Amino acid sequence: MIFLVVDAAYERAFAAIDSDSRNEMLVLVLVLVLVLALALADETGTTVLGCLQATYIPGLGKHGAERALIEAVRVRADRRGAGLGRELIKRAVERARERGCALVQLTSNKRRTEAHRFYASLGFERSHDGFKLAL
Repeated sequence: MIFLVVDAAYERAFAAIDSDSRNEMLVLVLVLVLVLALALADETGTTVLGCLQATYIPGLGKHGAERALIEAVRVRADRRGAGLGRELIKRAVERARERGCALVQLTSNKRRTEAHRFYASLGFERSHDGFKLAL
């Protein structure tokens, strides 16, 4: 069994996500129920199988439409290939539609070719090259 120790930095990040109505964390737990949660496991020992963060961004593009940004998509290594990532992304897209978002976007490291095939299989298309500046 894999256990993740949540340190103070993660606790601050979870608190910031929880307090911001434009951020959600979707968590898929062992009972295969998708919940909006901010804990990696509760007191009853629920096992997290996967999670992602969705951020809803207002913008001037697409005639002022909101967009959803999916980040930090994670599925337990021992559970990959069982459709859990597909279910997480599907639920995140549904949430974006419910909010009236005009599009869903995500980024993926250029070296993660398997992830790129996965996202393409879900209907995502390559559209931009991204740039980052470490601070």
